[in-house]
Amino acid sequence: MKGFEAYLGYKSLIDDHILDFLPEIDPKSETLYDAMRYSLKSGGKRVRPCLLLAACGFAGGDVSQALPYACAIEYIHTYSLIHDDLPAMDDDDMRRGVPTSHKVFGDGIAILAGDGLLTSAFEAMNKDMLIYFDNPSKLKQRVRAAYEISKGAGCRGMVAGQLADIEAEHRIVSGGLLDYIHVNKTASLIVAAVKAGANIGGGDRELIANLENYAENLGLAFQIADDILDVSGDEKEIGKKTGSDINHEKPAYPALYGLEKSEERLRELTDSALAALEPYEGKADFFVRMAESLRSRTK
Repeated sequence: MKGFEAYLGYKSLIDDHILDFLPEIDPKSETLYDAMRYSLKSGGKRVRPCLLLAACGFAGGDVSQALPYACAIEYIHTYSLIHDDLPAMDDDDMRRGVPTSHKVFGDGIAILAGDGLLTSAFEAMNKDMLIYFDNPSKLKQRVRAAYEISKGAGCRGMVAGQLADIEAEHRIVSGGLLDYIHVNKTASLIVAAVKAGANIGGGDRELIANLENYAENLGLAFQIADDILDVSGDEKEIGKKTGSDINHEKPAYPALYGLEKSEERLRELTDSALAALEPYEGKADFFVRMAESLRSRTK
């Protein structure tokens, strides 16, 4: 499949199986399941799980075997959005075109839904690993994948970026600190997705390194595009209110550099992401399409 068709195929696969790896929840805790399901099924681009599946296939693996990890990374991403939207953090009313979790279920249940999704992600990955105890090679691939996802989501990745983002509110930040926030808050989970998928697929060190380089540039570009859209985007298209960064005095590229320079940086990072794919000319259509789509998102 070519780039866009492959993306649609991966996205459809994720959408079809997104609930499959949630644990069975006791009926007495049904509200927890309802809240978790609400946010998982409210749409979204599924960028991270699609990247994971694509990296697995690109490395020569069976994409279906990477599904538990792809869904796990979407559970983690969705938990982070639920918590980001809470009044104590970004205080958003809309996400993916529908009311945010805390607006529907209340703050307490939204927090627990996020907690449930985060822990369900690790349960899904560990449950899959149990299948491969008699196959050390495949077990190691999955342990490495789970490690990359854990690292990207945790206090050396996404959570560290979220902390720095909160502490930088109402402050003028340097370009270095802004990049630190974006690299950790957004890019780290994108890097984790491609490295996890490539490991499950049995990719060699060179392939994993090139995909990591690609994902680092793509992840930063992705967040810069979001910063730009927060200023100039269409609320109906992006599924949430614009102006959130300005209203909360949050660190963002347009506030520090202006829209024109932010667009220029977005193009530079996209070019760097594409350059990392040069050894695979003609064989990396999905990844090329994903990078090029960032250019069109902000136009």
